[in-house]
Amino acid sequence: MTDTLDPDNWTDFRQTAHKMLEAALDKMETATDGPVWQALPDLMQQDLQAPLPRQGAGIGVVQRQIQALLPYGVGNTHPRFFGWVHGAGSGSGLIADIAAAAMNANLGGRDHGAIYVEQQVISWIRQMFGFPDGASGLVVSGTSTATVIALKVARDAALGVGTRRTGVGAHRLVGYASSQAHNCVARAFDLLGLGADALRSVPVNAGYEMDVAALAQMIAQDRAAGHQPFLIAGTAGSVNVGAFDDLEALADLAATQDIWFHVDGAFGAAGVLSDSLRPRLKGIERADSLAFDFHKWLHVNYDAGFVLVRDGAAHLAAFSSRPDYLQGAARGLAAGNPWPVEFGPELSRGFRALKIWAQITEHGSEALGRMITKNCAQAQLLAGLVAAHPDLTLLAPVASSVVCFRYGNSDAVNAEIVMQLQEGGVAAPSVTTLDGQVAIRVNITNHRTQDSDMAVLVDEVVRVGVTLSA
Repeated sequence: MTDTLDPDNWTDFRQTAHKMLEAALDKMETATDGPVWQALPDLMQQDLQAPLPRQGAGIGVVQRQIQALLPYGVGNTHPRFFGWVHGAGSGSGLIADIAAAAMNANLGGRDHGAIYVEQQVISWIRQMFGFPDGASGLVVSGTSTATVIALKVARDAALGVGTRRTGVGAHRLVGYASSQAHNCVARAFDLLGLGADALRSVPVNAGYEMDVAALAQMIAQDRAAGHQPFLIAGTAGSVNVGAFDDLEALADLAATQDIWFHVDGAFGAAGVLSDSLRPRLKGIERADSLAFDFHKWLHVNYDAGFVLVRDGAAHLAAFSSRPDYLQGAARGLAAGNPWPVEFGPELSRGFRALKIWAQITEHGSEALGRMITKNCAQAQLLAGLVAAHPDLTLLAPVASSVVCFRYGNSDAVNAEIVMQLQEGGVAAPSVTTLDGQVAIRVNITNHRTQDSDMAVLVDEVVRVGVTLSA
């Protein structure tokens, strides 16, 4: 027994590691096979409720237990995972995560190779969205964290950075987002001490897009009541139906009203790479901040999000804090200033940037964009199949990759259809509610999905629906 945690026998460890690698590759190679989702067996659940181990079982036991988990993921690697906006992952992520684990780098700061990889990613994202060179960015866990960071910058810009010491006090700040906006915007208001009630819910039009005229009226009413409008949050790809707010119109209004313009682009912002969606994103280049995910439509393995802020100086002012033990230097390991920790709340940060860099480097932006275009075309194909079937009804316009429809007229039947499809493993749509009606919600953000999967889904929905109705 050694006095470290390294293997006693590296040769044996290599063999075990190779077994795990082969099992992982088998899982990825056969991602189109088997059920979309299946519940973790009771016996495995029981095994994962064991007491704290006092003595180690060894790497061989660990490897076998991890390998046994491989078939029981959420299902998003399968081409008929349609329930939520999850990316499908790729081989690049596997290769990158192996290297990231071996390096075990902390990207909170200092001068080392991993930092330069993230800086390259930030530069690419500035180019991708047409932001100026002075814009700043940060790789984060996802859009929820990115939104908190972006809105913190917006809050401090409105109230002054002195609020970092004194708090927000009896503020009068109010912001605006579509009634279809992701809940992460309201949660950010809560976490930043503004209160979720300070976020106004703006009605939408028939296309589930923010009503800009109603927004302008709400801003005027709030100003008259003594409030301080400070934020407009546009949505690029709403969760429910995949709708895109008119970002150009929102940018115009934000400019005339001197209000921070934020874009929640969790999955839809990646559409700038797609010929079919790019026109819907006109105006995103004018945003003051943008939050989006790589782990959705760009298929970087979980988790990988991003925040982009136009005014890099304001971003730095909102977070920078360097205590004595984090002093910078012009040379050596403490160089490379400013550090990433000065642009967000985390000092301990994993090497997420490597798998993003790997994905973009391997495939290029054009191929990633083609996958998005393909998914949008598949959504239109599905909408056509729904419209052509007498027992199916389309419930919302198809703006991108989300299709909401229902079988017959029973809410209970539609909810049960989704449940049986999930439990049967044939497909995994989800349930939402639109205008008081239960809808079968299908999101297509998977590079493995084929056109034929649309017909399989419709056939299964109808088959289950007929059985339940009978």
